[in-house]
Amino acid sequence: MKRVGAQTIVFDKNIYIESVGTVVGPKERQGPLGPSFDRAYDDLYCGEQSWELAERRLMKEAITVCLAKGNVQTQNVDLFIAGDLLNQTVTANYVASELDLPFLGVFSACSTITEAMLVASTFIDGAFAHRVLVATSSHYGAAERQFRFPTTIGVQKGESASWTVTGGAAALLSTTRSPFRIRAATIGRVIDNGVTDPLDMGRAMAPAAFATIKQHLTDCGLSLEAYDVIVTGDLGKVGSSELKSLCYHTGMNLSERYDDCGVLIYDAEQQAFAGGSGCACCAVVAYSYFLEKMREKKIKTMLVVATGALFNSTMVKQNQSIPAIAHAIAIEAVT
Repeated sequence: MKRVGAQTIVFDKNIYIESVGTVVGPKERQGPLGPSFDRAYDDLYCGEQSWELAERRLMKEAITVCLAKGNVQTQNVDLFIAGDLLNQTVTANYVASELDLPFLGVFSACSTITEAMLVASTFIDGAFAHRVLVATSSHYGAAERQFRFPTTIGVQKGESASWTVTGGAAALLSTTRSPFRIRAATIGRVIDNGVTDPLDMGRAMAPAAFATIKQHLTDCGLSLEAYDVIVTGDLGKVGSSELKSLCYHTGMNLSERYDDCGVLIYDAEQQAFAGGSGCACCAVVAYSYFLEKMREKKIKTMLVVATGALFNSTMVKQNQSIPAIAHAIAIEAVT
């Protein structure tokens, strides 16, 4: 393992994504990527008594699916790294209490999954662990209750607003050979573009995504053509447009190699405003749709750049701006 440039880690060991699990809610199941997910629920409660308990079930079930697909028992996992959007990352904490594994809780808002993968890969490359389980989740009802106006008030939202993805995702990272290898990771910097509207997170996060993509390419001495696809987490339609504009004005043309998980997960008829957001957004789409494309050899290299808006409701009420971050994971197909 070595650092290259200012913010990027290139791993010496072959670190693989051994297996993944994705579980989503009804809106995600009905979307264009519905068939890609492992399991789905027909209602937001997922058989539980509250939205928060539903989110916990989503993470737990994603882990169950992931372990089953990898034919791995919990006792063969060295470390559990997870995070979510709820206060004090309570979803991950409660799930960790049931798994009874060494646990590291992480938080990077909607970029939590790439932070977890980055930390896990570092542990594996340094020989501190052989197999690490990473997971994240988000829930539309729970996130709306915590971060924005309660849905029961019926506050009108603009087209820049995003729709929190209801879902859970998990992955096993290890030195066990699989079709997907993690080659490098770039740690993001916190960037504040002065946006104060919590219903315009795409615009708040776009500069962070741009900075991380540019830094990754600079650190590694690569051009955009090094990746078949560059995918952001949850910029949505507004943020994606902003990112492409930022890239264009610095001579970086993302063109047809760029996608955004928040744009892909819903279609226009679903009325999801600017698109999907939440910790689960990047995770469920990257682990299902994009890894399947890699498995089918439609793409060979991919840079996953998950973005996170680092705010809470108290700061919004005080009219504070919304800082953002983006972490990147470089994944390549194993031939």
